[in-house]
Amino acid sequence: MKRINLLEEKDVILQRAQHWFRETVAVNHEKNTLKLKNPKKLQINPFLLPYLANFLEGEATPISIAKALVYPRALGTSITTSFGANIQSFASSVLSSYGSLIPGIDIEFIDKVDGLKRYCQLKAGPNTINKDDVKTIADHFKDAINLAKTNKLKVSFENFSVGVIYGEAQDLSSHYLRITSQFHHPVLIGEEFWYRLTGDKFFYFDLIDCIGRVAIEADFKTKLDDVIKELAQSNEIQSIVQKLHS
Repeated sequence: MKRINLLEEKDVILQRAQHWFRETVAVNHEKNTLKLKNPKKLQINPFLLPYLANFLEGEATPISIAKALVYPRALGTSITTSFGANIQSFASSVLSSYGSLIPGIDIEFIDKVDGLKRYCQLKAGPNTINKDDVKTIADHFKDAINLAKTNKLKVSFENFSVGVIYGEAQDLSSHYLRITSQFHHPVLIGEEFWYRLTGDKFFYFDLIDCIGRVAIEADFKTKLDDVIKELAQSNEIQSIVQKLHS
């Protein structure tokens, strides 16, 4: 592979990250949001909806009820799930130049802070693993350590790390903390992970800014308003409002 300098390397990551987010996360987000105009795609709770609509807009009208249904789905669960589910795609598309051939390892790189060779499994955010994932990660690292020793490579627990794409260290779940306390593998999250990968203390914030530009390009507000209006006009929402005023 042609060697490139660090500045070029960082530019490549930013460009790939923006393209990946646009084509993978944003496209699916838009598609899933457009589905919300169909009330049959939603689990409607007629007891809670009037309360939520009043809580949000101060009134229970078809539009406010539709907003109470659409906003949490469009701005929360849909895109968060999509981002987490596509983390392997992120690794292969955005960080392909660091890709590892070792089973259970997503990327490998020389730590720009301490010079250590790191074999890293990637995760999305500070709460994206469960109890069972801890053992799976530890077993992958154990197998990789044994393979390295078989090949006469000098490695330790410190060489095998979990890289968390976004978040703060204080927000790491207890499952991540177990990886460090019980199995002695570092967990590098957010700003620290990207600093160690690129050697740039501000790269994490450049990455956030780069991906944020996709939202500006998307300018989905008009379509979102149309989704809310169409949902508000559905028989299901109209029926809820009629019963409230009957």
